[in-house]
Amino acid sequence: MRTTKLRPGAWLLAAALLAVAGCGSTRTQFYSLAETSAPVPRAPSAAAAPLYIELAPIAMPERFVRPQLVVRQKGSAAGPQVEILEQHRWSSSFESELRDALGSAVAVRLGAVDLTRTGRQRGQPAVRIGVQMGQFDAIEGSRVDAAFSWTLRRTDEGPSVGCRIVLTEPVGGGIEALAQGSQRVASRLADAIAASVPALQGQPVASCAA
Repeated sequence: MRTTKLRPGAWLLAAALLAVAGCGSTRTQFYSLAETSAPVPRAPSAAAAPLYIELAPIAMPERFVRPQLVVRQKGSAAGPQVEILEQHRWSSSFESELRDALGSAVAVRLGAVDLTRTGRQRGQPAVRIGVQMGQFDAIEGSRVDAAFSWTLRRTDEGPSVGCRIVLTEPVGGGIEALAQGSQRVASRLADAIAASVPALQGQPVASCAA
């Protein structure tokens, strides 16, 4: 079997080509939905019993149950085509990322304990939150359109309360801007969920219907 020996100059050329190929590879970018500037936690009243919340796994279309960002190109929002970006990912699956962000943010807004992380002891009443994502269109260089519905139910008593919200968040160019817009959508959803909790006590909430 014959072997071909490369001349010293050829070895240098091959090494240079490998170096260029390595520099040209795209590094995977990771993003989070967690708030970077969370609101000041609401201090619970000394006389009030602690409030506990429990966020169920978020129901969403199967195409979003992945860590990769799913986006649409500007001008194709009404079309069927989406892009799954292998080099741009959430730090976990999108469902887990959204659930963690919402659980933390809602707990902060209410001054509550998030039992999603700690677990609930038997007999400990809590507000159980079930969220369903109906739409999440991230349109590059344009906006993020999202629609969510959710239910609230105390684990010890009373009927459930149902709510719905449609959100649009403008974004600039680039994938990082889309991730930041998605983060703002999650923050606004947390605002709405926290604001709807008084409906369990029969207080009027504009965006909810029992």
